[in-house]
Amino acid sequence: MTEFDTATAAVEAALAAGATYADARLMSRSAERMLARNGDIADTTRSADIGIGVRALVGSSWGFFSTSDLDGGARLAGERAAEIAAASAQVPLPSASMVPSDPVQASWSNAVEIDPSSVSESDKADLLVAATAAMREHGADVAIGYLTFWDTSKWFVSSEGHRIDQRIREAGGGIEATAVGEGETQRRSYPNSMGGQLGTRGWELVQELDLLGNAPRVAEEARALLTAPECPSGVTDLILDGSQVALQIHESVGHAIELDRILGWEAAYAGRSWLDLAQLGSLRYGSDLMTIAIDPTIEGALGSFGYDDEGTAAAKRLAVDHGTWVGVLAGRDSASVAGLHYAGSVRSDGWRRLPMVRMTNVGLEPGPHTLEEIIAATDDGVYMETNRSWSIDDRRLNFQFGCEVGYEIKGGKKGRMLKNPTYTGIGPRFWQSMDMLSSEVVSWGLANCGKGQPGQVGHTAHPAAPARFHDVRVGVKA
Repeated sequence: MTEFDTATAAVEAALAAGATYADARLMSRSAERMLARNGDIADTTRSADIGIGVRALVGSSWGFFSTSDLDGGARLAGERAAEIAAASAQVPLPSASMVPSDPVQASWSNAVEIDPSSVSESDKADLLVAATAAMREHGADVAIGYLTFWDTSKWFVSSEGHRIDQRIREAGGGIEATAVGEGETQRRSYPNSMGGQLGTRGWELVQELDLLGNAPRVAEEARALLTAPECPSGVTDLILDGSQVALQIHESVGHAIELDRILGWEAAYAGRSWLDLAQLGSLRYGSDLMTIAIDPTIEGALGSFGYDDEGTAAAKRLAVDHGTWVGVLAGRDSASVAGLHYAGSVRSDGWRRLPMVRMTNVGLEPGPHTLEEIIAATDDGVYMETNRSWSIDDRRLNFQFGCEVGYEIKGGKKGRMLKNPTYTGIGPRFWQSMDMLSSEVVSWGLANCGKGQPGQVGHTAHPAAPARFHDVRVGVKA
């Protein structure tokens, strides 16, 4: 049997067991991670698995069942999914409906110039050993480098006629230098913290990062932070680098516009949302410079795909249009409840888990400025780079972030380095204060977005650029 035959058998079994709709995702994924510490390889891990997950709809309720047994287990998975749905449907609720999705038969894969599997393990190791050794030579007490690769194949079949296969390859890496002082440690990361930079690309992405070339600077900055003055406390103009703007988007926009949170269906990990559907199309989310797109079609970005896990084709749409909230991340059932005509944002992190509303590529459209122009236009302020810590309430509203490094801005010039920079705010007020935005957009990949119970880890990206925010409280100590 082919993969499509197996998925089709699962769907047919669910229908025969009473489901009014069913779909199946057969998924195969391999992963590789390599870690170096202080000039030596510390860990190399490889994993691979394959299995099938089946959804079935009966009346008001979904059922889900998964198995790694592809030799006869697929039909059982379909039957069990329908049985679970039927049991849940005994609670009297209105029948579920879904917005339409064209039942396409298609194949999709992302572009890769150099397949990571074609690069020898020794070449990967040599890069990390050299980069971490260079950081040690330039002042790091602890030097870490890492590379991560995934290769995922999916076969999707639905009772409506979908028949879609996809192959998604992802790659990335980064380095971190930690300096230890009297009662403190300071860290600098490149190109970003929390996994470095990642995308739906191949080894060419790692080459472009130039980890070895950036290693000395990263270590020297970590060491310099030990003797830098503390970020002062007060209210001032705040300039954020693109990677920190990306995390700001993730926490105060991306999670907030997930429709399952808005409807109250999902509250695990990140809580619910402060947004009210009655204000969709009228709520002022930010300044005129704030246009946020949901776009899983961006070539090379980590949240890109051809079709989501409900078979909906990837398409770009706006979430915020020149400051006004206009769109959400939705699935076919949640969109129907909300009276919307679109979906396309449902994924799971593997065949074992039920697909749910997840971020794709959610980010800012380019602004009219450059970082150089933003700094030159700032008489007094603070510039912060690279996330170090984050905290946000369970409505995605009140937040506090810490960054790895800050710089004083005086008279339009970047001045002395500042350590332990932090800032705090309230989502819409903060975004409404954005008065300058760079055109220098990078799609920052994030591979550790947690959601759901049992927990799932999603891959997403946030196109972002440096931006200035007016009258922000910085230097918060608690």
